[in-house]
Amino acid sequence: MQANRRRDTGPERALRSALHQAGYRYRCDLLIDLPGGVRVRPDIVFTKRLVAVFVDGCFWHSCPEHGRQPTTNAYYWSPKLQRNRDRDERNNTALSAAGWTVVRLWEHEPLEQALDKVKQVL
Repeated sequence: MQANRRRDTGPERALRSALHQAGYRYRCDLLIDLPGGVRVRPDIVFTKRLVAVFVDGCFWHSCPEHGRQPTTNAYYWSPKLQRNRDRDERNNTALSAAGWTVVRLWEHEPLEQALDKVKQVL
């Protein structure tokens, strides 16, 4: 599991590159302290516009299209994946309550489609 990166994944780097080429400036992997002691670390953050972008992996965040429940060590993986989904929901709620706009993208989304979703919010 050491090879699984928390940041700088391929889809995330591709989106950041496309955003930069389009003229957008952002912060990467910025820790946001929210009221209530909630700490969130989005993949891409537009601080002035209060937009947080997450590029979620299909396995780790249980994509409805590509995610699957592992059959090996299910006693370990099932609760772990559920905690990831719960954390995602908690982070979305906390960010929205603090006035942020949350954009969640799946790693399998085409780059142009992901770029359009971010641009619509900006």
